[in-house]
Amino acid sequence: MRAGDWLWMGLLAGISGCLLMPQTHGAFIAATRAHPYLMGFVKVAVLATMGEWLARRLAGGTWAAPVGLPWRVCVWGIVGVTFALVFDLFASGTAAVIGRGLLPAFEGGFLADLSRAFWTSVLMNLIFAPVFMAFHRLTDGYIDAGNGCLSGMLRVNLEAVMSRIDWTGFVSFVLLRTVPVFWIPAHTVTFLLPAEYRVLVAAYLSIALGAILAFARLRQRPDETGGGTNH
Repeated sequence: MRAGDWLWMGLLAGISGCLLMPQTHGAFIAATRAHPYLMGFVKVAVLATMGEWLARRLAGGTWAAPVGLPWRVCVWGIVGVTFALVFDLFASGTAAVIGRGLLPAFEGGFLADLSRAFWTSVLMNLIFAPVFMAFHRLTDGYIDAGNGCLSGMLRVNLEAVMSRIDWTGFVSFVLLRTVPVFWIPAHTVTFLLPAEYRVLVAAYLSIALGAILAFARLRQRPDETGGGTNH
């Protein structure tokens, strides 16, 4: 194992420790309730970036820093802000739809909770996830085409970015494989949890999210795993 492997695992262990210790766990929950957008930005910016870096390590064998890392961190943070809204939006909306009898669901007990969690996950992953994942692919395209430089990104047009993206691979792998096989089951479990614990699970799922999206992109251009800084 390389020094970077230990550093990555140490950082993850440190974050996990802070989330699990009673004192810091309570502070984390309180901060999330008081500042949901800010905490959403921080959680996903940090953990999804860790997932993206892990994907590059697995794909290329080195801890290569991606081009335009600060911009990628900011994009993940913006995604985290949307998560803070979307989780509650779909949880509340799905409960209302089930209450009106527009979706089949069990009544009473665990099966009722499972029905609600399942339909919440299905609707969120079919309605919101493809849009947000496509948005993330586009932002990656701008960062790559502009070589991580703001002036370069401003000179890049949308057509050039679209032409760089493997949309067939995006649909066949990210949407048609990871959504039904991983994301719908994972978020079903997430929505079974009390609302105050969903933020913890969502934060950890951000690592998988960053890894999946980055790995899908690297499958298209494996040469991107080279370069950068090795640790």
